[in-house]
Amino acid sequence: MSKVESKLLELSLVLPEIQKPVAAYIPAKQVGKIIFTSGQLPMVNGVLISRGLLGLDVEIDEAHKAARTCTLNALAAIKGVIGDLDRIKQIVRVVGYVASVPTFTQQPAVVNGASELLLEIFGVNGTHARSAVGMAVLPLNASVEIELTVEVE
Repeated sequence: MSKVESKLLELSLVLPEIQKPVAAYIPAKQVGKIIFTSGQLPMVNGVLISRGLLGLDVEIDEAHKAARTCTLNALAAIKGVIGDLDRIKQIVRVVGYVASVPTFTQQPAVVNGASELLLEIFGVNGTHARSAVGMAVLPLNASVEIELTVEVE
């Protein structure tokens, strides 16, 4: 078992199966030493676990947890490309999209779910650049969507 997956177990987390794309794309693509994930939704066993708009239907705590789920799905997609998550040298960038009403301004608090998890798993190699963007709607009415960019060895 890889060190990363051991760390996940220590955190009482399990890497999920790669989520099936909902349209015509692949979950992750490697270009040189960089891997880009497609936007990952908060899906567990093919079921969307958080839907709706922040500031109307969804509370920050729920969306924060959903961002963690999205991040686990992104790591699964990366593992599907490289086979072993220990090959991740560093997390380069996180982009978080948060479905929210126009007056909601706490997108960073939601996307912290992804950032904090990456720091827990990868330590200093989990530090990253980040964007947290409010959106009118996301695919399947998801509350949050996360993309990762990582450098691999």
